Amino acid sequence: MNMSGTSDKLKGAVSKVKGEFKDQVGNATNDRDMQAEGKAHKAKGTLQDTVGDLKNTFTDK
Repeated sequence: MNMSGTSDKLKGAVSKVKGEFKDQVGNATNDRDMQAEGKAHKAKGTLQDTVGDLKNTFTDK
């Protein structure tokens, strides 16, 4: 596995966890700004994960 893709996937996982935490805290405290920030982090994490997959696909050949 390519380390570059793995790095992106790891960053994606961290962003998703941070995003989920912020989303849940925002939900619990009725803080819409924090919820939005959490959703943005989760989306960023998904994108980073996809970039990692693509890098691994094209560099493992």
